[in-house]
Amino acid sequence: MTSVPSKIREDRRKFLETVALASCGLGIQAAFSGALPILGEEKADVTLRISPVSFEIAPGKVIHTYGYNGQVPGPILRMKEGAAVTVDVFNDTGHEEIVHWHGQMISSEADGSVEEGSPAVAPHGRRRYSLIPKPAGSRWYHSHAFAGKNLHRGLYSGQFGFVYIEPKSEAGRYDREVFLAMHQWEPYYSADMQESDEGSAPPPPNNGMEVGYRAFSFNDKALGHGEPIKVREGERVLFHFLNASATETVNVALPAHEFEVVALDGNAVPNPKKVRVLQVGAAERIDAVVTMNAPGVWILGTTDDDDRKDGFGIAVEYAGRKGSPQWIKPEKTLWDYTLFGREPGEASPVEEQFELVFKKIPGGHGGFNRWTINGKSYPKTGPLTVREGKRYRFIFRNESDDAHPLHLHRHSFELTKMNGKPTSGVMKDTVVLNAFKTAEVEFTADNPGNTLFHCHQQLHMDFGFMAILKYA
Repeated sequence: MTSVPSKIREDRRKFLETVALASCGLGIQAAFSGALPILGEEKADVTLRISPVSFEIAPGKVIHTYGYNGQVPGPILRMKEGAAVTVDVFNDTGHEEIVHWHGQMISSEADGSVEEGSPAVAPHGRRRYSLIPKPAGSRWYHSHAFAGKNLHRGLYSGQFGFVYIEPKSEAGRYDREVFLAMHQWEPYYSADMQESDEGSAPPPPNNGMEVGYRAFSFNDKALGHGEPIKVREGERVLFHFLNASATETVNVALPAHEFEVVALDGNAVPNPKKVRVLQVGAAERIDAVVTMNAPGVWILGTTDDDDRKDGFGIAVEYAGRKGSPQWIKPEKTLWDYTLFGREPGEASPVEEQFELVFKKIPGGHGGFNRWTINGKSYPKTGPLTVREGKRYRFIFRNESDDAHPLHLHRHSFELTKMNGKPTSGVMKDTVVLNAFKTAEVEFTADNPGNTLFHCHQQLHMDFGFMAILKYA
C-alpha cells in the first residue's frame, strides 16, 4: 500500500486540509485514491461501501447520515482468528474516509489511523485492507475520520459495526446471542450542557462547547419501534453490547434480571460476576449472559430517564406475554472493573512507566475546549518510545472534570490498579477514567509499528487528546 507522507502523520489537521485541497485538483489526490478493481483481481472476502444512508428509527423520524452497505449499523462481520481476510472499502462520498479495525492486533498500515500511517480512502475511491484477525472476541469497525466542528463526520455518523472473531470456545454457556449497538443521533453543540458520564462534575463557567443529542437507538430503532427481542423462560441469552457513541458513556439495565459479565472489550474476564447495571463507555464492548427467569415485557435500556424516554432502549418480550414494556429504576451502583479481576500475584517487571496527566483548557463562550497530555496537545504530545518484547506501565491521572474512555490501538492492556485498588487479569483496549481519578495499566509491546493512544470521545480526540507510541 502507498505510505502516508510524514507531515500527514505529524498533524491530523494539516492532513485533512491538504486532502481538501487535493480534492479540488491541487496535485496529491492520486496518492490516496486507491486502486480501482483490476480485471482478474481476486474478489475480496468482505466489501464495505461508505455512502449516504437514510433510515427510520421511529414513525416519521428519519435519520440522514453515512453508513456501511446501506445500513446502520453496518453488517456484522464474523471472522476466524488467524485466518487472513481481505476487505475492499469503497468510498462513495465526496470526502476522505478511513476504517479503523478497533481492538485488533494488526499492522499499522491496516489499522485505519492516518496518525499511524494507514492510507485513507479518497472521495469516490477504493482501498483494500489485508489483515489477520486477532484476538478472538467482540471487536468492531468504525470511521476514524477527523470531525472537528462537523457533526456529520466520524463517529457522529452511522459508520460503525460489529466484528466478531470466532473464539475456539465461548466464555459462558448460552442458548443464543444478540448484538446491540447503542448510538445517539442528531448531535448539536451547546455551551450549557452538563456532562452525564458517571463521576463527572459540572463544567466550569468558562467551559467550551459540548455535544448533545436529540434521538437515540439500539441498533437502528428507537424504543417502542421495531421488533422486540423475543425470549423464552429459562433461556440463556448472550448479549454483545457495543457503545458506538461519539462522546457518551451509557449505563444499561434490564429490570428483574442480572447481567453475568463474561467478557470486557471481547476478552474473557477471569472472574465472571453478576451485576444489575452495566457501564459501557464510548467504544467499549461488554459480553454478558442473562438468564431469562422473570416472564413479562421489559425495557432493556439506559438508566437515564430522559434519554430512555427519547428512545434509548429496546423491548424484551417473553413468549406468551404482551403489553407495554415495563421499567423499574435500579438502585444506583458504581461500576467497578476490579469485580471481574483476580487478586494480583507477584508483579511482572516493567521496562519503564509512563505517567500521563490529562487536563482541559476551557474554550470559553463559543469556543472548543483543548485537551493536553502532560501539558501538550497533539501533535506535540510525543512520541512515547517502547522496545519490542518489553512490558510497560501507564499511570493515568485525570485532572479534568470529564470522563475519558482511553483507547490504545493495536494492543490489549491489563488493568493493574483502578483508583488505588489493585487487580489483575482484566484485559481491555479501552478503559473509562472518571473525573479526577487515576488508573494504572500494563501492556507488552508485542506488535511493532506506530500505535495511537487517545481519548475515544470524538470531541476530545479531535482537539488534542492523542499521542503516538513508537517502537525503537
